[in-house]
Amino acid sequence: MATPRLHMWLMLVLTFSTGVIDAVGFLGLDRVFTGNMTGNVVILGMALTGTTNLPVLGPALALVAFFLGAMLCGRMLRGRPDGWVGATSVALIIVAAVLVAISVLLFVAGRHAFPYMTEGITSGLGLVMGIQAAAARHVKVPDVTTVVVTSTITGLAADSRLGADKKQDWLKRFLAVLLILAGAVAGASLMTITLWLPISISAFLTLVVLVVGHIRKRAEKRRGNDGDQRA
Repeated sequence: MATPRLHMWLMLVLTFSTGVIDAVGFLGLDRVFTGNMTGNVVILGMALTGTTNLPVLGPALALVAFFLGAMLCGRMLRGRPDGWVGATSVALIIVAAVLVAISVLLFVAGRHAFPYMTEGITSGLGLVMGIQAAAARHVKVPDVTTVVVTSTITGLAADSRLGADKKQDWLKRFLAVLLILAGAVAGASLMTITLWLPISISAFLTLVVLVVGHIRKRAEKRRGNDGDQRA
């Protein structure tokens, strides 16, 4: 499989994982999105009116943590060429490690073991979703940001035969929407068993993406070195 196609599938896997995490955040962590910041901003705005029972602290912490995560990843990727680079692998290692740590904590202690534990988990998930989003942005798979599909749906509709009738990779766009939906279904379903399980599955998927992407990067680097030596 060509590398751009492989990267597309890897980012689609992370899109599914985001759907899982957002289901956990909204249903299990006081109605907070930790990946979809558009939804978070809307929830926070409604909560600030004081006319609803929506949370303020959780969405605010998720927004700040997401911003910091994206900024941290941007710093790691500063000056690196577009595509999958070594720092991309490091970023996904951090994402997977934090998800594993949160899963273990929930398995051992539960969600209410410590004061403000829910808010701490929300912040941790927001941080790693920000890192993931920035890493995916650097890999540069068009229409697959891994954390939001609004622009993808817009492109799918606007460029369709009933719209502008422009050439588009409709299957990729459709899969991005479908997979974040499927991730939300999976996350909500798994939460009926226990809260740590969907997070651990997202951690596993992140590790799979990390390993496959890193192996392909190393293989391409070896081929490049061999070509230089033969030249």
